[in-house]
Order: sequence, then structure tokens, then C-alpha cells
Amino acid sequence: MTAIPSATAQPKHTSAAHGVVALVVGLFFIWGFSTSIVDPLIPRLKSMFDLSYTEVMLSQFAFFLSYFVFSLPAAALLDRIGYFCCIVTGLVVMATGGLLFSPAASMGVFPLFLLALFIMASGITLLQVAANPLIANLGDPKTESARLTLAQAFNSLGTFLAPWVGGAVILNTSLTTPDPKTASPEVLDAARVAQAHAVQLPFVTIAVVLLILAVVFWTIRNRTDVPPTASSASQHTVIQLLRRNPALALGVVSIFAYVGSEVTIGSTMINYLGLPTTLGIPAHDATRLVSFYWGGAMVGRFVGSFVLRQFQPAKVVAACAVIAALLALTSMASGGWTAAVTIIAIGLFNSIMFPTIFAMAISGLGEDTPKASGVLCMAIVGGAILPPAAGWVADHFGLPTALLVPVAGYAWIATYGWISRARA
Repeated sequence: MTAIPSATAQPKHTSAAHGVVALVVGLFFIWGFSTSIVDPLIPRLKSMFDLSYTEVMLSQFAFFLSYFVFSLPAAALLDRIGYFCCIVTGLVVMATGGLLFSPAASMGVFPLFLLALFIMASGITLLQVAANPLIANLGDPKTESARLTLAQAFNSLGTFLAPWVGGAVILNTSLTTPDPKTASPEVLDAARVAQAHAVQLPFVTIAVVLLILAVVFWTIRNRTDVPPTASSASQHTVIQLLRRNPALALGVVSIFAYVGSEVTIGSTMINYLGLPTTLGIPAHDATRLVSFYWGGAMVGRFVGSFVLRQFQPAKVVAACAVIAALLALTSMASGGWTAAVTIIAIGLFNSIMFPTIFAMAISGLGEDTPKASGVLCMAIVGGAILPPAAGWVADHFGLPTALLVPVAGYAWIATYGWISRARA
């Protein structure tokens, strides 16, 4: 999702570089898939442990908290050990998180699921910090944008396919559990363990694939001449950097708001579509519709690449944020297919927000750009904060009302785009 600029690199062999590009594109796909498969996990955990919306949203808190904790350390590690070793480390850490789903399922303990998600996302943070600049520097600088666009498209493909797979595997059985008020502790524990085993297969499979990729990247680490990222010449602390660059500070808040809003909608959509006032459909059917929310982002990135050439990016961001807020308000105030279609359509207008806000925030920063990139990546922690806030609103005022949380996020982004138009 974010890139940390580095020194330009030239591959030793064009064919080797093409092979590495393909592998790195595969990384974009798998971390998109792994991020999105958390969505069908949420209703399963909610049912399994009889959680409130606030409690179950701790799963997203655990997942996205890792961006805040590890973004800057990941950038420092990349400077120290280089692209390929950083990618291998990220894959191994991510695989460790996936493998932890097995003991979490066997023991039926919710905090262990949270730990597994946190570790898995920590690995994704390492991959994000290393993979973006690596793919940008592999090959002709003139085709850098094409490679990045291809990689982002495959990331969106992963987020599109994950709900289908998650629905078929994680939500393939009933979400009904024994009533905690009447069932014995033994019966409850047995039911939770039985349901928990449904989540093992996709995450353990992902872990195996990740370990295979780690071996592959370790094997090819010397086949291309890609130097480690150059350390930033900036001597400013994060606080000094934000004070000196108000546009960056506003961009950090906007990334926080965007990721939090996007994740809130994706996390609650399965339960939202299952409401009697919306579609009243089973969870495994709702996951198929959720995939179109993420698929809209994939389509929007291709459309947006053309639109952003014709119109000022700040104005496009503002317009997309206004439309997304209006769609959320329409969904909240309506029901049936109108509510379903409008909330799914938000994904299309989400598509250009992250890369455009990111580019606007780092524009003209020069030597401060690498550190600014790390700070912006930390702002992805919005995905940890806003979903639990929306969960609290859902518990007290109903799930449709919880859409006011992302509406507030989009309102800020629209404001940011509008006040940034003169600078863009």
C-alpha cells in the first residue's frame, strides 16, 4: 500500500529481473488475499465466542495495530539487510502468524486468534515496506508506473477473491452456537473448538505457501543487482517533520481516516447484508457480495489512472470521498437491495484514495520522503481504531448507524482534498 523510495537499481539480467517482478507481484496478491480473508473470519469469531461487535472488532485492531508498531522498524530493517532478506523475514513472520491459527483453533481461545492476526500483519508490514520500492527499481525506469499498477491490480485481485474462498471454507457451516445461558461449559468449549477448526485450513494453507515463497526468495537473492535502500539524509524527528510540513500532517490524518473507513465497511458488511432489513441472507452468501466491494477497488484503480491524468488529483479525492459518504448515508437510511448496492459501490470510490493521498502528502519533501513514507504507513493504524469504534456504535445504536463512523472519515478526506487543491 505504500512505497519507500530507494536508489535506482539495474538488474543483472533482464530475464532474471522479469522473473523477480513476477514473484514480487505474487507478494502483492497474497498480502491482499490475507488482509481481505479477515472479513469472513469476523462473523465466525463473533458467533464462536458470543462476542459483541465491539469485541469482535478487536480482530481488526490486532491486525492493523502492527502497522503502527512495525512500520518505522521495518524501514530501518530494510536499510540494514536489504530487499530480499527483508522479504524473506516478512514471509517467515507472516507464515508464523498463519500457523498459530492451528493451536488457536484447537484451544478455542479468542486472544490467541488476536495474537495470530497481529503476527501475520507484522509480516505483511515488512513485505509492504520492501516490495513496493523493489518492484519499482526492477527494470527500466520508464516502465516503473506500469509495474506498480500491475502489482496493485494483483493486490486488488487478492482482496476480491479472498471473500469467496473465506465464505466457502470459513463460513461453510452454521454460525449458530449453544446458548451460553443454558449450555454447560463443556458443551460450549466443544462447540467452539468444532467451529474453530473451520478457520484452520485457509490460514495454514497460506502459511505453507508463504514458507515456500520464502525459500524461493532466499534462493534468488543474489540474481539481481538491487542495492539496499539508501538511508534517508533527513535528520528531523517525526514530530519535527510533521510540524515543518502541514500537508504531510494532514495527509497522515487522511490515510488514518481512509484505511479506518474502508476496513470498517469491509469488516461489518457480512453481518450488515445478513440483517433482515437489508437482504437477510446467510453469511456464506454475503461473502460473495463482499468480494464485489473489494473488486470495485480493482476496477477503480484502472479507471482512476485515466481520470487522474485529466483532472486535479486533490479534486478527484474530494469528489470520491463525497460520493462514498453519500452512498454510506443512503445505505444507512434505506433497506433491501438499495442498502446493499450502495454500500458495495463504495469500494469503487475507495480505489484511488490511498495512492493519491499518499502522493499528495509526500510531494516536494525531498530528503524527508523516506521518513515521511514510514509515517504515512504508520497511519494505516486507522484500520485498528475505527472498526472497534464502529462496533461500539453498532452495539448501542444498531449496525446501520455504525456507518456514521466511515461517513465521518470520508467527510474529513473530502475536506482534505478541497483544502489541498491550491497546493496540488
